[in-house]
Amino acid sequence: MGAVKRWGFVAVAEAMLAHKCAYSTPVCGRVWADIYTIEDTRPSRTATTLRAASRHSHMVTIAGLASNRGRNLRNVADRAPGGAELGVVVSNSADAPVLDWADERGIPSEVVERGDDESRESHEERILDALAAYDFDIVCLDGYMRVLTSTFLDAAPTTLNVHPSLLPAFPGMDAHEQVLDAGVKTTGCTVHVVGEEVDAGPIVTQEAVPVYTDDDADDLKSRVLYDAEFKAYPRAVRWFAEDRVTVEDDSVTVEGDVDAGLPERRVTSEDRYDELRYGENPHQDAAVYVDETCDEASVVGAPQLNEGAKGLSYNNYNDADGALNIIKEFDEPAAAVIKHTNPAGCATADTLAAAYADALATDPMSAFGGIVALNRECDAETAELIVDSFKEVVVAPGYTDDALDVLTEKKNLRVLDVGELGDRTETYTEKALVGGRLVQERDLWTPTLDDLEVVTETEPTDEQLETMLFAWKVLKHVKSNGILFAKGTETVGVGMGQVSRVDAVELAAMKAEEHAEGKDAQGAVMASDAFFPFPDGVEKAADAGIEAVIQPGGSVNDEEVIEACDERGIAMVFTGQRCFRHD
Repeated sequence: MGAVKRWGFVAVAEAMLAHKCAYSTPVCGRVWADIYTIEDTRPSRTATTLRAASRHSHMVTIAGLASNRGRNLRNVADRAPGGAELGVVVSNSADAPVLDWADERGIPSEVVERGDDESRESHEERILDALAAYDFDIVCLDGYMRVLTSTFLDAAPTTLNVHPSLLPAFPGMDAHEQVLDAGVKTTGCTVHVVGEEVDAGPIVTQEAVPVYTDDDADDLKSRVLYDAEFKAYPRAVRWFAEDRVTVEDDSVTVEGDVDAGLPERRVTSEDRYDELRYGENPHQDAAVYVDETCDEASVVGAPQLNEGAKGLSYNNYNDADGALNIIKEFDEPAAAVIKHTNPAGCATADTLAAAYADALATDPMSAFGGIVALNRECDAETAELIVDSFKEVVVAPGYTDDALDVLTEKKNLRVLDVGELGDRTETYTEKALVGGRLVQERDLWTPTLDDLEVVTETEPTDEQLETMLFAWKVLKHVKSNGILFAKGTETVGVGMGQVSRVDAVELAAMKAEEHAEGKDAQGAVMASDAFFPFPDGVEKAADAGIEAVIQPGGSVNDEEVIEACDERGIAMVFTGQRCFRHD
């Protein structure tokens, strides 16, 4: 047919009476260049397939129908999901506030009020006439207080509505009152394709919200609008804008809306485990929530064995979680001391007491008031070492009776029993953002000997290789930019959270020189969580006594860094992977 111009939906409907096109039904207000062949029958609305050259090949325009404020339409217009725009607003009430809003936004509007004795079909024909001058791809209803008939639905593009309940439950009017009368504990909203039967069209998407014991209808109305409808309607529009929706018979499928590690949408639910005294600071309210489906050893819900001690604070939970995550890295007896989620020291040894002593000796000053984590049942010998200086929390998979006798003598030392450590089953981590949430795979990767690439003339010794693998497991839990010095299987100095990598090296060197007890950086291994952009990092490390380096590699200046190591007889390996940690 050659090039096809942009048409209004009435022209499309008329054209499709005479021509069969690539669409099974007139879902769009534009005719695309893939129209072909001829058919004399009107297409059915029960097989709607959106197609386009690519997912983002065109911008979808919406015709909105509203009888009152049109808050969902306004929200969709503000968010422009998938690049969609609101092209025209139609109301059956001249007094509808949405009309004033549309005028302020420069969005065309039409008023088509129904006459007292006018039939629905006649009224809808006049709406169609009013819309004939506009180009649009989809119709969105928002509080449109009229039941549409086939007169409109057969001529218009796909028409969506949002209903304030989880259909098919509680259809029709007064949904919130129905919810409260039924005593259900969860409600929400449903975006569905509009049909002639009220609230019975195929469902596009839903969003759930809780119902609380003291809720009334106004509470639910507000929560459903802001927490459910304002999420679900833009999501549905975005899916249509991205040409991902197929409506067929009485069902809707969405391309990509499948169960996956990072799915298209997520529904999460957690129960408040405890209200905390305050958050990170005394002026911040806080609570801790529990995921009852988590099988991995966790500090959330772990029994606190010293009765009478104050509960964990927000910072205690955060640090204790970080400490527990470090010692889960090791099969050998391991201990870690954490301060502000960074390791002040970590070590493995033949006994738990020796591991704790080595970890503490890395930086006893910073360990003051810290969190201790152990990966074995705490015995009395280890407990005696722990209480020798001030600690906030001890986390372990169990305690001997003698160890508990020692630890509970400290009135406010919180003693947590997390049970058997077992496998690390939680595979994703999250970070809340203002207006969103980051979700990523948990960093469970650690290098093996086979992963290490020796890039220097000097090859590392077997002992240095063992230290490299130990250091990397600890380094994963150091805030970036992170540098770690280690000897054997114990830390010597930790440089964390620096905006310059060379500063992190200097910090680790200073810690090893000034704060470590009974050990120093002479002959130690240095681990870096990312590549060295310049040779200065290894030069500073060499000055501190470092004799081997493990780092990801990948800098444009790798050769210069390698040369600096060769000049100083330093062995260096690349892992090919970095281990940034930013929170």
